[in-house]
Amino acid sequence: MEKEKDLPKSKRKELGLSCMLNTEVGAVLAVIRRPSDSSSHYLTSPEDSNDIALLQSLKSLRTLIFNPQQEWRSVDPSIYLSPFLDVIQSDDIPAVATAVALSALLKIVKLEIFDDKSPGAAEAISAIVTAITNCRLEKSDPVSEDAVMMKVLQVLTGLMNHPASALLTDHAVCTIVNTCFQVVQQSAGRGDLLQRSARYTMHELIQIIFSKLPEIEANEASESDIDEAEDLSISGDFVSGYGTRSAVDVFHFLCSLLNVVELVETDGSTLQTADEDVQLFALVLINSAVELSGDEIGRHPKLLRMVEDDLFHHLIHYGTCSSPLVLSMICSTVLNTYHFLRRFLRLQIEAFFAFVLLRISTTQGVPLQLQEVSLEGIINFCRQPTFIIEMYENYDCDPHCRNVFEEIGKLLCKHSFPVSSPLTSLKIQAFEGLMIIIHNIADNIDHQDDDSSTFFEPYPVEVTEFRPFWEDNTTNKSTNWVDFVRFRKAQKRRLLIAGYHFNRDEKKGLEYLKLSKLSPDPPDPKAFAFFFRFTPGLDKNIVGDYLGDPDEFNLKVLKEFTETFQFSGMILDHALRTYLETFRLPGESQKIQRILEAFSDRFYDQQTSDIFASKDAVFILCYSLIMLNTDQHNPQVKKKMTEEEFIRNNRAINGGKDLPKEYLSELFNSISNNAITIFGQSGQSVEMNPSRWIELMNRSRIVQPYKLSNFEHRQLGRDMFASIAGPSVATLCAFFEQADEEDLLHECVEGLFSIAKIAQYGLEETLDELLASFSKFTTLLNPYASAEETLFTFSHDLKPKIATLAVFTIANNFGNSIRGGWKNIVDCLLKLKRLKLLPQSVIEFNAASSTPSSDPQATSDSGLISPSNDPKFGTRQASGMISRFSHFLSLESIEESLSLGVSEFEQNLKIIKQCRIGSTFSRTSNLPEDALINLGRSLIFSAAGKGQKFSTPVEEEEAVGFCWDLIVSITLANIQRFQTFWPAFNDHLLAVAQFPTFSPVPFAEKGIIGLFKVCLKLLGTYQPDELPEEYIFKSINLMWKLEKEILDTCCDVITKSVNKILTEYPANLKTQLGWKSVLHLLSITGRNPEAYEQGVETLVMLMSDGTHVSRINYAYCIDSAFSFVILRNSPLEKNIKILDLLANSVGHLVQWYKSQCSELASNSFSVASSASNSSLEDNLRGPGLLNFYMNLFIKLGEALRKTSLARREEMRNAAVLALRKSFSLTEELDLTPNNCVNCFNLVIFAMVDDLHEKMLEYSRRENAERETRSMEVTLKIAMELLTDVFLKLMKQISNSPGFRTFWLGVLRRMDTYMKADLGEYGESKLPQAVPDLLRKMITEMKENEILVQKEDDDLWEITYIQIQWIAPSIKDELFPEESY
Repeated sequence: MEKEKDLPKSKRKELGLSCMLNTEVGAVLAVIRRPSDSSSHYLTSPEDSNDIALLQSLKSLRTLIFNPQQEWRSVDPSIYLSPFLDVIQSDDIPAVATAVALSALLKIVKLEIFDDKSPGAAEAISAIVTAITNCRLEKSDPVSEDAVMMKVLQVLTGLMNHPASALLTDHAVCTIVNTCFQVVQQSAGRGDLLQRSARYTMHELIQIIFSKLPEIEANEASESDIDEAEDLSISGDFVSGYGTRSAVDVFHFLCSLLNVVELVETDGSTLQTADEDVQLFALVLINSAVELSGDEIGRHPKLLRMVEDDLFHHLIHYGTCSSPLVLSMICSTVLNTYHFLRRFLRLQIEAFFAFVLLRISTTQGVPLQLQEVSLEGIINFCRQPTFIIEMYENYDCDPHCRNVFEEIGKLLCKHSFPVSSPLTSLKIQAFEGLMIIIHNIADNIDHQDDDSSTFFEPYPVEVTEFRPFWEDNTTNKSTNWVDFVRFRKAQKRRLLIAGYHFNRDEKKGLEYLKLSKLSPDPPDPKAFAFFFRFTPGLDKNIVGDYLGDPDEFNLKVLKEFTETFQFSGMILDHALRTYLETFRLPGESQKIQRILEAFSDRFYDQQTSDIFASKDAVFILCYSLIMLNTDQHNPQVKKKMTEEEFIRNNRAINGGKDLPKEYLSELFNSISNNAITIFGQSGQSVEMNPSRWIELMNRSRIVQPYKLSNFEHRQLGRDMFASIAGPSVATLCAFFEQADEEDLLHECVEGLFSIAKIAQYGLEETLDELLASFSKFTTLLNPYASAEETLFTFSHDLKPKIATLAVFTIANNFGNSIRGGWKNIVDCLLKLKRLKLLPQSVIEFNAASSTPSSDPQATSDSGLISPSNDPKFGTRQASGMISRFSHFLSLESIEESLSLGVSEFEQNLKIIKQCRIGSTFSRTSNLPEDALINLGRSLIFSAAGKGQKFSTPVEEEEAVGFCWDLIVSITLANIQRFQTFWPAFNDHLLAVAQFPTFSPVPFAEKGIIGLFKVCLKLLGTYQPDELPEEYIFKSINLMWKLEKEILDTCCDVITKSVNKILTEYPANLKTQLGWKSVLHLLSITGRNPEAYEQGVETLVMLMSDGTHVSRINYAYCIDSAFSFVILRNSPLEKNIKILDLLANSVGHLVQWYKSQCSELASNSFSVASSASNSSLEDNLRGPGLLNFYMNLFIKLGEALRKTSLARREEMRNAAVLALRKSFSLTEELDLTPNNCVNCFNLVIFAMVDDLHEKMLEYSRRENAERETRSMEVTLKIAMELLTDVFLKLMKQISNSPGFRTFWLGVLRRMDTYMKADLGEYGESKLPQAVPDLLRKMITEMKENEILVQKEDDDLWEITYIQIQWIAPSIKDELFPEESY
């Protein structure tokens, strides 16, 4: 049943095709038979005027239409195609009939009556192509011709879309394209519809041909070299189908269209210029071919070679001298080839930028429209994600290439740098391109998945070893690609430096090559050769002289230099031009000869033809060309050489034979029309001439291919921006200054943010420079504007608000990268403070708030955004210029603010709130050390008044206090790393004291208060290291030494702080400086009556407890105690208590001494167990340890001695008694004889001498009897002390070598006191006490056999004699032996 149903359907289809053919045949016959108009020149009888065979074939076809023996698809297409094709090719058929036949043919093709599997399909489709090509329009009018050509176009398109088109040969496809282009040409003077249709058809044909290219096997490329005859051959057993060959031929044809010229008559002369219309049409087709083929072109060598050579040669040649429209299309074409084929076009892309885009954009006098198109082309390239990084790696890091990326960046900076307002479209366009580059680098440098725990530090690239800079592939497998290109870039920089030195001194320049590891030692000729060849800007005169020098090494350099040229494919004069463009040919004939010999050898070795028989022939002809060049282009030569003379002069130079006349003629004309530049100037050429293009193509075969890359490593992104950082920053600031539109202002700020992202990686100075400029735009730093003027400007101008918000946004999110820029930020803060726009909450944070909150939108009590990172800076949203910054800025218009009742001041506060200033400082714990130190420096210098102008003292005090509050706050937030940054802070504190206009008040006053806050925070927790304590007390001491008056003005704060340290944190005081500073300040503040009570109680508590009195602070405790004791009108009971504590403190000395001796003993036993007890005891009682404690004891004694001179008798007596008590506790100190003598000399003798002197002084005063008698009493007590201590230490003292002198000193003082004269106040009572004291001492000395008669000792006799003078009354008692 299904078959029965299917048969009628298939029959209906076959019947429909038969009807269609019948209709078309009838239509053709009807048109042919139709009588012509009376005005027509055709005959009325068709049989008389048309080919009878043609009619017969149509009629014969009609008889077969409804009687097919098989399906139409199985029928040979030639059967039903031939009659129509004959009509199309007939000379006598009118155009109308041809059009009808073409319509029939189109219908047959579109209905696909046959396909590629039909018998005879290849012959049929080839016949159709032949018929269309040979279509005759002999009897037609223009209107009919247009209709026929429209039909031809339709048939060509239908034919290429037909399934059997795969059977077309390459030649047939080329014929189709050529036929279509002929229609395009013929349509130029006809209707617009035909012209558009023809161009559209041509475009469609190109799309069909090149869309098939990806389907062609790569090995078919090798078949493209077969002969044309083989391509055209068609047989029943072999059908090739079209492929690469046709694509190559069509592409070659399209490239040739770029070279089509038209004749233009101007002022009676005819000029040849490129046909712009044809060029545009060709470029559209080429673009289409490249877009459809894509990177498949790279698989077909001939097609790729055509892109590399023909296409780019034409693009570069016409790019520099075309209209804006053509240049725009050329840029699009190059961009398309960049996308798909840049791996094969490294040198071509460089040449396009160097000789077209960069040249047009930098050459003076170029029309503005052309410059705009050129810039737009550059910007379109920059929009490609990996373009700039690939430019940098492939060109900027290659010593043989130009710095393409750097030149593009600086070019955009130059064109966008505004001089005045309003901004031109060109400047805005260039600025957009610059921002694209900056955003591209920033987005990629900030999105890399590096370990966050290791923050990137861009290590400097140093050339520490010699590597051949002319080799552009890494041979060391251990070196990664990034390190390799960075190393090459460093070499390139050094080459430029070497060139700079070379131009000034040849020897220094070449020596620098060795010093900078660009050449080995001894030098390599190849290094010098490549230096001369590829270093831009070299003085060509010096290079030429060096290359022509006869020295052996110079000759090697010349040979290597010449071998850097690729002369293959060049004729002689082109090669010579290329060679002589790189240096100045010296004037000396021998140097010229050496240079031309080297050139001749190289050219002969690389010649591609057999024109020259030997190198000598090349050499002779080169000389001849140089002479011809001079003859033709030297104005002093009047009679010029003719072509015949030139040919005659060069006869028989080629191995005894003549060179081809045509060759010499070509050379002559080339030299005559275009001089060889022998005396070239330094710098890069700006024209792409044929010789340079040939050399480029030769180089392209040996250089490394274009490397595809992306932003895999931050170092390269950082290095890229560093090369254009200076101009970029200057341009951005100038553009912001001149811009008025809000969109442009936002774009500038967005650029600022992107630069800040990049600056995180070793470009801190760049960000500082940018912040310095933007801070000026805030209007807050104008030193000449009053507060009212500044506030008015800030309130009524959008730019200052945007700048302010931008500056503090940078500080919040990129504070890690700010160094010197903190100064500008601090200056802005101080101005906001003066304008009352800065809330006090800015400095109200603590160390706890420095920890980033987990909530990114957490807020502080003040309403400011907390220190969490703004998520916006993680990824930059791909939005327009307006929306980029609107995330940060939500400003209401003045009208809206007024309607809501918001004042200008409140609106300004709203802006400042959005700045999140509090977050800036609460997050300082995350700042690196350099940034933190620079922030502290800025605050300290501002607090000291540097760069500040204060109108009133109150304003100054507020500003200084604000700065110190911030210093303290950031210090507390970073207390855990205090010792790493505070030394620098302290250095800054020392530096400000040297400022010429520095005023210590209120700087020191605010400073010492803040420093004590930091000190309490440090001592409040255990510090394993002593350095933080030393650092903070150095700064504290500096503050009060700058202005000692602050010890009175800040007495209350200092006293409370010191008291808290000594009562709560004494265990955490570990350093001598700390104890000295604290106790000293305790003593000084104790002078203030209001602070005395608290100070003395603190001291008494410290010494009474004794726990925290140590060897470190003992001396400072004595000093502090003494300072309290000697205060006038101090309470007696307090002083006596202190003196008693001082006396008891000797027990600490004894305890420490014994403890340390024990430690030494145990250590000695562990180290040397064989040591004897006696030697160990001698070691422990060595002078070092004991002397330390004796010095402390003597210091105590001296303090008591000085106290014994106090005005109040009770104080003096208490001091002497305390001294007595002190000596009584020294038994276990193991005093040596010298120690004892020193104690007497420095303490006791000094005390009694001072008391005696004081007593005599009072005795000479009027009305001072009470004071004299009081001092006499104290002296008597002191004499008794002397006696008691002598008796206690008598044994040790007697062993002293100076005992005799010591004893005489005692006797002399006794004698002095016996003779004390109180003048008018009566006799002294001291003579009554002296005999008893002497009796006591001498008796003890005799009992201890210290004072005995000896033959070799005169101590007995001296004592006896002295007693006779001092106290004769006790002579006999003490020396009864001498009485007899």
